[in-house]
Amino acid sequence: MNKSKQTNNNPMDSLTLGQTVDYVEHYDASILQPVPRQINRDEIAITGDNLPFSGVDIWNGYELSWLNSKGKPQIAILQCSVPADSNNLIESKSFKLYLNSFNQSVFNSIDEVQQTITQDLSECAGAPVDVTLVTPAGFEQLNIRSLVGNCIDDLDVEISHYDYSPSLLQRGSEIVTETLVSHLLKSNCLITNQPDWGSVLIHYHGPKIDHQSLLKYLISFRTHNEFHEQCVERIFCDLMTLCGAQKLTVYARYTRRGGLDINPFRSNFEQPYANLRLARQ
Repeated sequence: MNKSKQTNNNPMDSLTLGQTVDYVEHYDASILQPVPRQINRDEIAITGDNLPFSGVDIWNGYELSWLNSKGKPQIAILQCSVPADSNNLIESKSFKLYLNSFNQSVFNSIDEVQQTITQDLSECAGAPVDVTLVTPAGFEQLNIRSLVGNCIDDLDVEISHYDYSPSLLQRGSEIVTETLVSHLLKSNCLITNQPDWGSVLIHYHGPKIDHQSLLKYLISFRTHNEFHEQCVERIFCDLMTLCGAQKLTVYARYTRRGGLDINPFRSNFEQPYANLRLARQ
């Protein structure tokens, strides 16, 4: 009986992720599902009242369409930023279904669409969410870019296991400032076990992180099950705790799924970087 009560109170049990659902083509804000951030943060010993970082989750939505007042379809690319100190992250499948619910709904203007999405996402996240809609006239400005830093992927390392292993991290005594990049980050969805592919940038000041150990550590996420946002916060905390980073930014850009990509940015000294689309996105 107690077990049943705990299950019913677990917000993860009510998610549509991993379930067969009907696609709704008329606007419905109730589709959006929040996931309390604290579920993961308890495990890595951080609280919402005393976060070791600030940042945002940058989302890009490539499948947004609605009807204008004459019934003509309109399209746009959605860009939004959900603050890392919001109570909730937004569950990705519900976000996709929510955007699809605009397909056969009439809106008088793109401003009305933007205002509606801003209000709904802010309510779901429990904090103000910034939303921008890019029309086709602005698509040519969304060029493919690269993460700027020292890519460690060509290091000649031998990998013997693929289970999350923070103990792999090693550091030296020299104090440095450097930016490291890897495109070999892969984790799995917490619920569906589907692969999540990403690139990660680590900008830090502190004891020099051994590059080979960092690459092995990042690869150790390969069979790890966690949401994008949670993986980035875990990496941030590990580098702070185990490597003694004094200033630290962790920024991951994941490939899209269902027309959405998620790009968490966490830092204790920098403002979020520009929303630059990578080649795999």
